[in-house]
Amino acid sequence: MSKGNTALQVIKDCDNRRYKQVKISVSKEIASAFKDVCAGTNVSMASKLSQFMSEYSNTAFAKQKHSPDYSTKRLRRAAINKIIQELERIKDCEEQYRDKIPENLQGGAFFDGAEEFISYLDSAIEALETID
Repeated sequence: MSKGNTALQVIKDCDNRRYKQVKISVSKEIASAFKDVCAGTNVSMASKLSQFMSEYSNTAFAKQKHSPDYSTKRLRRAAINKIIQELERIKDCEEQYRDKIPENLQGGAFFDGAEEFISYLDSAIEALETID
């Protein structure tokens, strides 16, 4: 075996000890959209999936195998704040989509739909922010 092959084998062996390959099947539409978003944000698909898996497995829900605890006002408000953050991220994405619509198509169905959706998200965020 040449030195190059030996070095590659050492790297492969190290990777095999550190990583576990996980195979999933999703619809072609989901896979394509995920690939496009990752490419557009310059993030590897593997790193994003690893992040999702890590976040999910570290939640109280995953550890306890039952519904999250919303027994106190503080916990309920924290959950609402997470929802607000997620709605704001969705709104940002929708605004980016709307802003990429060519000028000659602005005022059309896709543009108007995006504007309406953004308005609904704004209303939902405002309503959730008023909860005391």
